[in-house]
Amino acid sequence: MIRVCKNMLVPINKIPPEILALIPDFLDTRDRDQDVIKLTHVCHSWREIFVSRSSLWTNFDCSDEEKTRVYFERSKSSPINLSLDLSEGILPCDPVFQIIPHATGRLKSLSVKGLIEDVEVITSHLSHPAPLLEHLLIRPHPPYTPGDYPTLPSALFNGDLSSLRTLCLEFVHTELPWRNMVNLTSFTLSNISSGAFSIRWLLDFFESAPYLEEVKLCYSTPTTDTQGGQLVSLACLKSLEIDSDRPTSILLGHLLIPAGAKLEIQANLIISTIGELLPRSLDNLRNLSDFTAIELCPEGNYYQDIKFSGPNGQVAITIRSFRDNRTGSILRSLAELDTSKTERFEINTDNLLSREPIYQALLLMKGLRTLMVSRCINPDIYICALQPATSSLEAMVCPKLEEIILVLQFKGTFDITSMIEMAAARALGGKKLRTIRIIDVRGGAELDVSELRRHVWNVEYGREV
Repeated sequence: MIRVCKNMLVPINKIPPEILALIPDFLDTRDRDQDVIKLTHVCHSWREIFVSRSSLWTNFDCSDEEKTRVYFERSKSSPINLSLDLSEGILPCDPVFQIIPHATGRLKSLSVKGLIEDVEVITSHLSHPAPLLEHLLIRPHPPYTPGDYPTLPSALFNGDLSSLRTLCLEFVHTELPWRNMVNLTSFTLSNISSGAFSIRWLLDFFESAPYLEEVKLCYSTPTTDTQGGQLVSLACLKSLEIDSDRPTSILLGHLLIPAGAKLEIQANLIISTIGELLPRSLDNLRNLSDFTAIELCPEGNYYQDIKFSGPNGQVAITIRSFRDNRTGSILRSLAELDTSKTERFEINTDNLLSREPIYQALLLMKGLRTLMVSRCINPDIYICALQPATSSLEAMVCPKLEEIILVLQFKGTFDITSMIEMAAARALGGKKLRTIRIIDVRGGAELDVSELRRHVWNVEYGREV
């Protein structure tokens, strides 16, 4: 007589084991390990199924000695993911040494964070090859003394990182011998001191990784150029982000950025010209062949961001301080760019002492259709710059201009006469404006725009509290 266990009659136990073993694949990744352990406690058959699936036991944090031992046994020969947070320090008997260096050859991903001295200890044990390693992140805590970073050994993984797909290095010195990094698609280099590497070192890296798609450089650009006219093509690049307190032209002068790639430069420094952030030849920036939108705006007194982003050719310039006429020098340096195809220009600063800088900048914008002035103490400077020249030989400023958006943010009177005269003169010259939109958030008396409507197709005036 065959005895049948009651549990065998439960519908869920009729699910084939190979299907039941897939349940963890649908668990929330945040608590996946704890949930998998709970599954092994349901019944004996479930325990056998889930314990025998080695890929469920491959995520190590080495926070507990017994857990590390059990996971190491159950993972068998499967590739493992090791994430170390060494904030509390490391001891010679730490569970991590059950994994390193014995299972270096099984590493699929490695993340090391923590105190500088502990990061140095861990990396000194990583001299064996790691042919399966796809993701590597090394991020020690920022040192108290700037530039006092740990140095990665050149023999890290026997000097062979060819299997990597993503690489992130922060607050470290490295002289790794870049070679054959054909699988790498994502690279992040953050907070490397100016003397920690050379332009040659970085160019060697880019040449060794021909399929790079994403690159992020945060305060990690070289300060001197010793490579002459060498050019490195980033043919597969989709995104390049640079955050720097140094001129980026040194690096960009050696890189060919393909059309379609997103380029964003945030330069936190006082510069005299935009040229300090551009390569020697704008041909290098094929993604920014046409600047279609330009935005100038202040964010405060401590930061100045100049952002170039592609592939639609946008440049956003954030002025460090709007009290020292930095806007004027930035406007004058726009002459270094081909702004003839710029269709939208937004300026969110009133740091101008005369109309000349804005006049010279607008004169080059032959294709401008929309001008927005959204921080305006003295709008007359901008309005007068659009006034047609008295001489018929002089070119019309922004001949395709259709729309002006003016945001009056500061209390005080605004004499609309200058705007009426400018609009009337443009209409007389055959360049009648389609729309003038005035957003008044000053309070006080309303503006009388009735006369302005005689010279503009559409005038919109709104008040906001």
